[in-house]
Amino acid sequence: MKDEIWLRHANPWSVWTRVLTPLPLLALAIWSREWIDHWAWVAVGAVLVWVWVNPRAFSQPETFDSWAAQGVLGERVWLRNRDKIAAHHNRVANALAFASGTGLLPFAYGLWAFDLGFTCLGIVVISGSKIWFVDRMAWVWSDFLRDGGSIDDLTNRH
Repeated sequence: MKDEIWLRHANPWSVWTRVLTPLPLLALAIWSREWIDHWAWVAVGAVLVWVWVNPRAFSQPETFDSWAAQGVLGERVWLRNRDKIAAHHNRVANALAFASGTGLLPFAYGLWAFDLGFTCLGIVVISGSKIWFVDRMAWVWSDFLRDGGSIDDLTNRH
């Protein structure tokens, strides 16, 4: 995403709707194959469009003081300067990516078998790992600011 999209994505509404809506909507879209047959692909497509639109759908927040905004800004720092990030942040981020990936197994099985329990387990593991990741990225942002960084360092405006 471009710099201005990242700043818009730092809106807490963008963060929370991106963390909490895509997986349940995707599950519903895939389960809809039982009710609407091949039209389920349209529903899946609509969810994928929502995932793309979401960071662009909200305005840039007035301040970046919220936990959600700091998590997004920290992720931007992490993606741009991974070699400068403390090793403990990188280890945890990688572990959370692995944990999130393990959630794909029950999620996929639940979708295939129409099993609500496994589907929900997958959503909780994937989304829980993502929320923890955002929390870690808020810590990365805090470290970045402490070391003299600023939002201008994340944009082409510097």
